[in-house]
Amino acid sequence: MKMRGRRRAESVQVVAPGDEDDERLAGVLVAARVVEPYQLDAARAAQDSGNLAEQLVAAGVVTEESLARTLADHYGCELLDFRAVRPEPEALALLTPEQARTLGALPLTTDDDGVRVAVVDPSPQRIEAIRGVVGRPVVAAVATQRNLERALDSAYPATRDVGSHVQVYEARDQLRREAAQLDGAGSEDAPVVRVVQMIITQGLRDRASDIHIEPSGERVRVRYRIDGALTDVLDLPGSIGPAVVSRVKILGGMNIVERRRPQDGQISMDVEGREVDIRVATTAVVGGEKVVMRLLDKSRPLFRLEQLGMAPDVADRYSSLIHSPYGMVICAGPTGGGKTTTLYASLGELDSPERNIMTIEDPVEYTFDSINQIQINEQAGITFAGGLKSILRQDPDIILVGEIRDVDTARIAVQSALTGHFVLSSLHATEAVSALYRLLDMGIESFLIASSITAVVAQRLVRRSCTSCLEAYQPTPEELGFLRSFGGTEPEGGFVHGVGCQLCAQTGFLERIGVYELLTVTNEVRELIVDRAPQDQMRKVAQHQGMRTLQEQAVQLVLAGTTTAAEVMRSIYVAGV
Repeated sequence: MKMRGRRRAESVQVVAPGDEDDERLAGVLVAARVVEPYQLDAARAAQDSGNLAEQLVAAGVVTEESLARTLADHYGCELLDFRAVRPEPEALALLTPEQARTLGALPLTTDDDGVRVAVVDPSPQRIEAIRGVVGRPVVAAVATQRNLERALDSAYPATRDVGSHVQVYEARDQLRREAAQLDGAGSEDAPVVRVVQMIITQGLRDRASDIHIEPSGERVRVRYRIDGALTDVLDLPGSIGPAVVSRVKILGGMNIVERRRPQDGQISMDVEGREVDIRVATTAVVGGEKVVMRLLDKSRPLFRLEQLGMAPDVADRYSSLIHSPYGMVICAGPTGGGKTTTLYASLGELDSPERNIMTIEDPVEYTFDSINQIQINEQAGITFAGGLKSILRQDPDIILVGEIRDVDTARIAVQSALTGHFVLSSLHATEAVSALYRLLDMGIESFLIASSITAVVAQRLVRRSCTSCLEAYQPTPEELGFLRSFGGTEPEGGFVHGVGCQLCAQTGFLERIGVYELLTVTNEVRELIVDRAPQDQMRKVAQHQGMRTLQEQAVQLVLAGTTTAAEVMRSIYVAGV
């Protein structure tokens, strides 16, 4: 039966959703009084790209959930709950990844009556098109567009054919000589090329920020950093390791012969229609070379200030501070803590035709049409300190310094804030008060710091609990003790956490949210800076004036069910702070 269905799939043309589907959807929504005709025209005019459903959601006319519920009611279909669904391998085999994505369909289960398929559009015409491909009767279950796309990424991973390409590579390279490996890495048809492409593609689908390729004895381990945590993805044979490294080096314009010294490179490529920039870093370790690729998906929209996760009162104070005509606001935190995202959201808030905004960054991660951005290039002599001096001669109103790394940059930034410019910058520090002392340790005079800096916002990122698989649970005594130490009490509805489902890859977490600590530099704080008072004393004064610490803000997220105590302890907790 399965073989007959598969043979038939080869002869049936797969039809993607088109204008007829849009017209059908419009009729259903208008008949159900979910939208009005004028709203359809407005949504189409506001959004040039995408189908009608995407246009309506983007315009805020309907939500994906209400859209799915309306279609399920109209066609008498089940509204799918992905928490209790895990597609069967036999069902997935009925469609290739390309067919599934083109049809917008995910086979879930099979039985004697047919195939249960998750779809966004359960219209008879669309179901007939799916039935023609799978060769069996189809029972539709309606899902939201976002959930279906996530489920497709999980069910049809780009890395699922890596094993076959590795076998081809080993068959072609039985002697496993280094020269043969390098030749294979340069051919566009080589298995190694396909393996590297699959690793990058799946990393982008999984929202990975970094890809780690690590030699380990006779194996090569591939890991993704997703939502701040590393997870194992692939285990490749050691023989293919040097060729994979060489292929990445070729893409990054690096020296494939040099294997002992660390190297840095840059890759710009198009993956599944999305423009991606990749920063590559290699270093020699015991057993070979390790590669880390940092992915920057330029197609992902920038966050606005209200989307970052700041508490409403903190967001209001921060927004008023960054509208100051002069002074300096510092964003502090560790690498990967979301500082750049916060700075870019701040620029988006400040961007207007009457302001000259200039930035100096390393690297320029996102480009703004109306903002002048400078890329650091130390080989060409463009450093933070030198670039900042040139910016001051360009009549700026607002200056963004990507990172304060040394005393020269810090001194020029402080002086810029004192001479009538508004300066935004980032600094590596554990929390807001310690950021001020970091500048003192660099050698900046205390009176300059007190006069120029108006606020410090410290931040961390914690993983959000997946809302699709929330269940009640009881934290450990250690976690409860941590919550109580920062003013937390058990919420009325009890504690909840994600238990893992198809949408969050069984992790229980999906996406991240920022946790913020805002220190406003008041007159009392300025006096403490000038007197070089102990950090504990300044922290107590700031808390007395209303500053809520990172731990206190994070505990509120735990009580609201947004994240868990264990995640906060992993990401934020610092003993004695």
